[in-house]
Parts: sequence; C-alpha cells; structure tokens
Amino acid sequence: MLTSTYTLVVLSIEQASARVGLQALLERWQPDRGSAETAHACAALGAAFDSCYWRKLDRYVLPALRCTGVAPGLLAELDVLRLAAIEARADVHAAAAVQDPGFGAALARCCSLLLERLDREERELFPLARTQVPVEAWFAIANQMLAQEARQSEERGSGPPTLDASARNFPPKRPLAAPAQCASH
Repeated sequence: MLTSTYTLVVLSIEQASARVGLQALLERWQPDRGSAETAHACAALGAAFDSCYWRKLDRYVLPALRCTGVAPGLLAELDVLRLAAIEARADVHAAAAVQDPGFGAALARCCSLLLERLDREERELFPLARTQVPVEAWFAIANQMLAQEARQSEERGSGPPTLDASARNFPPKRPLAAPAQCASH
C-alpha cells in the first residue's frame, strides 16, 4: 500500500500543477488586449493542455484501471471530457486565427473541461484506483514513473534523480509486467 500511496501522491502533485496552470491562464486572460495577448494565451493554453494531456495518470494508472474492468462508465465519461477539451482547444486556435471575439469563451470552455476532468479524477478515479488496481500493478507503475523521471533527468543533463534512503531499494529486483498490459491479453 505504501507504493500506491507514494504513486497517488506523485499523481496528486501533477494534478495540482495542471490545475494551477489552467486557473492562472483563466485569471490572466484579458479579452481586450489584442492579438499579441491572444497569441500568448494560445501558447499558455498549449502548455496547460499538455500538462493535462501527458500526465502519468493517463500513461500508467488509466491503463491499469481499464485492465480491472471496473468503472467502464467513469472511464468513458473521462474520455468524453478529454475529447471535448481537444475539440475546444481546436476552437480556441480557430478563433485566434481569425481574431474572433468568441476566443475568450472558447478558451474558458477548454479550461473548464480540463478542470472538470481533473476534479472527476480526484473525486472519483483516485479512490477507485486505490482500491481496484492490484498491488503488483502499483509496483510496476511506480517503477515506470521512476524510470521516466530518470530519463527526463538524463535528457536535461542533470543525471539520474537522487533517492532518499527509503527509496534506494526500489525498484524491486525482479522485473514487473507493465500495467498497461492486461494479464488476459
């Protein structure tokens, strides 16, 4: 359970960062500032959208939860929100390209959809994942997250991440199956 708790804490931090980015964008956006501000808002939306779209939750936890077969309705609803946000983002860029006065509303709609998805994940998905994802999958998820962090650190040139004493024995010595692969497949 410590592994799932650790993983969910990391995911919660990632969620909070995505939420802060979206809320900051909504607070900063001033529709009367012209095209330079619109271009800046589009760039900020791109960064906020990417932080919501490329999260560890989507890469590791959702596939593991899908393998359990529980909550297909919730997972489908989260997918619908994601697709609606993608469409809203396209609307934002289309409105920006023609200097449409509806740009601000499209931007707010995209941010709202992403924030709604984050809320549903925190309220419904995290508690469900904590109880339904098998312990072995949590170890695999944490292992993959640590490996991803190490790769990103190496790409930035800062070397592998340092681990405190409690994490030095992680990952486990035996290889684990990726949580994205269901045992039945």
